Amino acid sequence: MPNILTALRLIAAPGVALMFLYFSRPLADWLALLLFMSAAITDFFDGHLARMWHQETKIGAMLDPIADKAMVVIALMVLVAYNSYTPWLVLPATVILFREVSVSGLREYLGDTAGTLKVTKLAKWKTTVQMVAIAVLFGHGVFEHYFGVSIIGMDAEIVQGVLNGTVEDTQGLVWKHLGMIWAGPVGIALLWLAAALTLVTGLDYFRKAVPFLKEES
Repeated sequence: MPNILTALRLIAAPGVALMFLYFSRPLADWLALLLFMSAAITDFFDGHLARMWHQETKIGAMLDPIADKAMVVIALMVLVAYNSYTPWLVLPATVILFREVSVSGLREYLGDTAGTLKVTKLAKWKTTVQMVAIAVLFGHGVFEHYFGVSIIGMDAEIVQGVLNGTVEDTQGLVWKHLGMIWAGPVGIALLWLAAALTLVTGLDYFRKAVPFLKEES
């Protein structure tokens, strides 16, 4: 079961991109968000179940980081292509992609000694923040392309009136409005935080790999 969950997450990674290829927005945003969140949840359960049921396998240990990286890399590619905050996404996305490629290259080069680059707790937090940031940014796409249509024309007085309780908001328009406004910046902030953690963990891995990269005298 743990390996099946990991394999499903690996299959779901390109599925996120296919949502935008075969469906129009905002349906594509909804489906990508649901698929990404479902896959991200399996990231917790596959490892937890493998340890609890003593079903840890070599193929599972190999596929798990590949599935994580595939999910993050493909989702970032989609967000950079389709998000209205693209200029703010390019730099943190570049840092994350550069780090993932570099660490994967180090692990491949080190071969049998790649155990020196074991996943740290900070790296696990990095992955969690990455996935939360990506989910929030997909959520922003939902607010922007679905709820955005229904809140066009709302002025500041109506918003303030609803917040003060003097105007009845029968359709939840204000919360949709606030969601559309704040989901993007919150997602961007989380992605920049994820990029910072990504950079720190990447430098840590490189520091650990340096002794194995020195030329023999």
